[in-house]
Amino acid sequence: MPKQILKPFFEVDVHLEGDTCTLKPTLEDVQSAINRAASHVLKSTKHVQNWNQKDQPEDQREPFYDWIAKDKEIVKVILLLTGSIQGTKNNVNKFLQGFEDFNWLWRSKIDKELKAFNALNPQLEQFEQKLIAFTQNEDEVNSILTYHQIGALSLKTINVKTGLKKWIEQWKDAFSKDLYKKAKTMMEHLTDDIKQIKLKIEKPAKDIDSLGNVMFALEEIRNKESEIEIQFRPVVEMYSLLETYLPEIMEKEEMDPHTILDKDWGQLVQQAVQIRNNLQGEQAQFKKTLITGVKVLVEDVQEFRQKFEKYGPMVPGLEPKEALNRLRMFSDEYSIRKRKFDSYHAGEKLFGLPHQNYPELVETNRQIELLDKLYNLYSKVKDTTSKWKEITWTEIQNEIAKMTEQIDVFGRDCTKLPGQLKQWDAYKEMKQEIDDMTEIIPLVEALAKPSIRPRHWEDIKEMTKT
Repeated sequence: MPKQILKPFFEVDVHLEGDTCTLKPTLEDVQSAINRAASHVLKSTKHVQNWNQKDQPEDQREPFYDWIAKDKEIVKVILLLTGSIQGTKNNVNKFLQGFEDFNWLWRSKIDKELKAFNALNPQLEQFEQKLIAFTQNEDEVNSILTYHQIGALSLKTINVKTGLKKWIEQWKDAFSKDLYKKAKTMMEHLTDDIKQIKLKIEKPAKDIDSLGNVMFALEEIRNKESEIEIQFRPVVEMYSLLETYLPEIMEKEEMDPHTILDKDWGQLVQQAVQIRNNLQGEQAQFKKTLITGVKVLVEDVQEFRQKFEKYGPMVPGLEPKEALNRLRMFSDEYSIRKRKFDSYHAGEKLFGLPHQNYPELVETNRQIELLDKLYNLYSKVKDTTSKWKEITWTEIQNEIAKMTEQIDVFGRDCTKLPGQLKQWDAYKEMKQEIDDMTEIIPLVEALAKPSIRPRHWEDIKEMTKT
């Protein structure tokens, strides 16, 4: 005969409070209720009289309570009843301890774990493994029986399951949003790249420079066509994963990124084909303009070189300040011709023409760069020492350390200049300024000390005849 399974007598809720699983009501509360019920039942028999006592005076009749209290079996049952719940305590605690398998949900910090996860530079596969693990945790919670019977108790697990699933949802939400942020950033970069290329090809080709920019953009589109699907794939796979595990965090228009990207790219390719066809009829005129421009630039560069040699900063006998002014002026004029050179060089490449050489421009650039090293340092030294001469005597003590450090830097930079510059008047003047300051600063530091007395100043005036 199979063992009879008794129905539970008490229903108790299992709750997740903070980081602990508890019962409501507690075992102690249930046991106390049983004890009170048993006590009230027993006390009620004091007012119920035993049978066959009609002939006895009212005050001498024996109540059921006295008879029950003498019955050993009844007393035994009552004792068992008043301790019945405590007997299931171990089994209940064992059941509650089963939820400790989920304690990582609240003992680990989500932000800290996510930061450590990202520090490993995870790939999409690692994110997928995390989201799968969270889903498996949810399935494990869902598999917990809604009611679990232990003796006379029915443990109701709806509340604890809800609490655990909320914790799991927080973890899944944090990792999903992080992946979503990465996917959205990549999506925005791709769409922005397409927009930037679109802006390039839409600019009107007014001259060689603008034509070159358009042609290079068209070539960029052609080169990208073979690899664009490879660039799209990671973004599409990220959104696909998010749609599977947490679709509610995405905006509706983001649900199909592959369609969005394919549409934008397809429109760009069609536009590129149309622009390329339109430009074919204009290229002949641009080529003719380029050839003419190159011839003009060759003559202009030769004239510019002649002026540089005759009136530039390298003319012998120039004062350093005048040489610096001429250097700045010719540097600006060189920049104008350099921009034309770059434009025509790109145009020659665009039309497959041989590159025109400009040896005078190359030599001028070499000399300007060389002189620029000298006069940049020259200007710094002059400006700095002029400011030092304006420092009041009361402030000099606070500035001495900075002055000493700066003059040492100037000295090192001066020795690093190319040897061919050391014959220039600007170099000699600058070197003398640095050497003078190197000697003067320690003297100024000594005179600024508190130990200097008036008599010392008198001695100095006598020695210097001032």
